Amino acid sequence: MIRISSHFDSGSIDVIDATDPANIRLALRPDNASPFRQWFHFRVSNAKDSDCTLAIENAADSAYPDGWPDYRAVASYDRENWFRVPTTFDGRALTISHTPRHDAVWYAYFEPYSWERHQQLLGGALEASPWVELLPLGVTPDGHDFDALKIGVDTPGKKKIWLIARQHPGESMAEWFAEGFLEALLDSQNALGRALLEKAVFYVVPNMNPDGSVRGNLRTNALGANLNREWATPTLARSPEVLWVRQLMNEVGVDAFLDVHGDESIPHNFVSGCDDIPSFSAKQRDLQAAFNQAWLIANPDFQTTHGYENGKFGPDTLTIATKWVGETFGCLAFTIEMPFKDTADRPVPDVGWNGERSRQFGASVLAPLWAVVDVLR
Repeated sequence: MIRISSHFDSGSIDVIDATDPANIRLALRPDNASPFRQWFHFRVSNAKDSDCTLAIENAADSAYPDGWPDYRAVASYDRENWFRVPTTFDGRALTISHTPRHDAVWYAYFEPYSWERHQQLLGGALEASPWVELLPLGVTPDGHDFDALKIGVDTPGKKKIWLIARQHPGESMAEWFAEGFLEALLDSQNALGRALLEKAVFYVVPNMNPDGSVRGNLRTNALGANLNREWATPTLARSPEVLWVRQLMNEVGVDAFLDVHGDESIPHNFVSGCDDIPSFSAKQRDLQAAFNQAWLIANPDFQTTHGYENGKFGPDTLTIATKWVGETFGCLAFTIEMPFKDTADRPVPDVGWNGERSRQFGASVLAPLWAVVDVLR
């Protein structure tokens, strides 16, 4: 008998009917304390060599239904190697068609980044260099450690560069990006990493939303807060994660800020800056342009043609991390967006945009940071 389960780290799906492999009926589960739904991650067992049709019947009611056209789900037999599988959207249901070749197969919205791997990421960074310090900022409502990494030695004149990732827990590509960034920065043979650490101290929060990540939420923390709308007035009762990071920012300062995300609809990597904040300055405009130009040269997976229009967020603008930081500190501040699909310009159809490509993209951001580090302030 076929079994479908999601009772594991970042698991999420509701099963309507799984008696017939050719007509498996599923539903997206909402976040635990909000109506957002889009992320899924589940295991199918006892379906080896069966032609499975898995219909997620409420896909049209997801948070971002415009993200389903041209999207393909990911699958894995070993939870290490993920590949894309045939997926269609008829305007109502998202249907995965696949014939498993083993007794168990996992499906997900995007390649997951587990809480265990997060622990390994922290441990690896601490072991890589004596200049890495763990900064425990708090304990989340679900009891997870909430940590930042401080990288580098404080000396007069050094810039303070921040990178945060995964405010939205379902955007797991963001933590893959953070992993690649940290590995490159801490590689003793990486010239860009060594040179940047001569000029800057880095503060990195690889996972801003541990509770939502483990729960399998798309967009919110355990308390139902969309963290990237909490930056103007975070509270301990609703958004402690943002509150703790803001407190550290106010203590140490910010000269550059990167907030890493994933976008459901746009099949490109792009950035969103601070052009629409009230205090946007000529200095910030010039920094944005220099950063973009350097990244275009360093990595062909980056582009500036497609992205968000200015004013997209309207009255929410200054509740968003990048906008709040740019307004508060008058610094270079960017949201980095990666696709859930593939990149339209340079697709890799077997895997689409995935964890490894996100890692390499994260490593490549050292180049634009190097291009601007001397003129950040």
